[in-house]
Order: sequence, then structure tokens, then C-alpha cells
Amino acid sequence: MNISIKKISSGVKKVIINDPKTYNSLSFQTLTTLLNTLKKLDKDNYTKVIILEGGGKGFSAGHNLKEVRGLKKRSKYLKLFNLCSKVMIQIVEGRKPVIAKVHGAAYAAGCQLVASCDLAYSSNDATFATPGVNIGLFCSTPMVAVSRKIHRKRMMKMLLTGEPIKADFAKDIGLINDHYSKSKLDKEVLKIAKTIASKSNLTIKIGKQAFYKQLEMPLRKAYTYTSKMMTLNMMAMDAHEGISAFLEKRKPKWKHK
Repeated sequence: MNISIKKISSGVKKVIINDPKTYNSLSFQTLTTLLNTLKKLDKDNYTKVIILEGGGKGFSAGHNLKEVRGLKKRSKYLKLFNLCSKVMIQIVEGRKPVIAKVHGAAYAAGCQLVASCDLAYSSNDATFATPGVNIGLFCSTPMVAVSRKIHRKRMMKMLLTGEPIKADFAKDIGLINDHYSKSKLDKEVLKIAKTIASKSNLTIKIGKQAFYKQLEMPLRKAYTYTSKMMTLNMMAMDAHEGISAFLEKRKPKWKHK
């Protein structure tokens, strides 16, 4: 299997892209399995947070160029890029927060995968790039996710030069949340995952959906929409429990309803 799942804590599942021979390239098979895995975990009530990482030397080198070269037909290229887009959309539209845990290189569609995740943390020596221009293939689909996380001029430099950026700069421009030594990365990512997993599932689901939808709206429409979402949230049992627990100075007992 090129995708494996591990339970690492209560409510926290780790999804590992495990094809180190191709630097975890996003082939048809890998993308299909990853999409199905994410959909499965999204429906699993016991999974509250998903950590996504790569096996072997790095996170992901992007599309499998040997496979891409062999496709040749327009319809097959379109099928591949549409499939990749479905994976990215599933991460964004899924109910569960997804955290990218990155070591080594995250290039092209691999960088897109990092940018698509709700949170991202890396090792200090991780690198990120959209290097398609170097092989005559502009990173058009990867730029959709990355350009929604970083400033357009910094994005254009990455796209036009193909040059990799280091973890500290990736943090500065908002591509990742933070970076740590390899020895601390696991601990820090698990800590944030456990914190999120301790919250109300329903509240996280409503909030994540609202966050991404309002970003695409004009200001007035965004406030109208989020007012409705907060009202929906307020009618839930967990909101009443959370407020009561705060006022009564106790820990909330979530019903996830």
C-alpha cells in the first residue's frame, strides 16, 4: 500500500504517503488511494484530526514525471490534474482539520498539498518549491493552493524562478505555521493535534467550513453568512455546554451535537 493509516492518539490519525522510491510522488494510484482515505476518515466519528506526512527522505516531490510523460493523451492529462484537484478540495472541504507534517522536500503538487492543509509544520531543513518552470510545465494547479496562503509577489517569484525556499522563509510568508528540529517535530505536531482533538467535533466542523467559505466572499456577504453560521453553532448543545462550563469554571463535556 502506498498510503498507510496509523492511530497515534485518541482522535488523531496519521496518514502516511509511503512511496519513498519515487519520493512519494503523486501518481494516479497514490492520489486515488489518498482521496479515498481522506473521505473515509472524514466520515469516521472517532477521527477528529488528521496528520499528513511522507515516508522516507521527504514529504512529496509532486507528480510522478515518468507517469506523466507516458500519458500522452489530452484526456489522460486532464484526468490526472482533475484527480489531484479533488484531493486538495477534499482536504479543504472535509470536516476534519488536516495538519501537514513536512520533512525534506515538498515540491510542485507536494507543495500544493502542504498549502491545502489547514495547518502545516516542518523540520528546520525542509524545502518548498513550485519548480515546474524548470521543466517547461508551469505549476498552474499548485499555485491555486499556495497563492491562497502567501502574497502574490512572493508566489510569482516561486513560480517564475522555480527556486526552493527554506523552512524559516516559508514560515515568514505564511506557507507553514512553524518549523522545528527533527527530534521535536513529532512532539510539537502531536501537541497541536491533541489540543484540536479536545474541542467539540461539531464546533470544529462548523468553523472550518465557515472559514474557507467566507474568504471568497465580499465583506458584507461574509458577515451575513458568518452571522448565520454563529447562530447555527449557538443552537447546538455543545455551545450551551461550553458556555456553562466556562461560567461554572469546569471542563466542558462535549456531546458533539
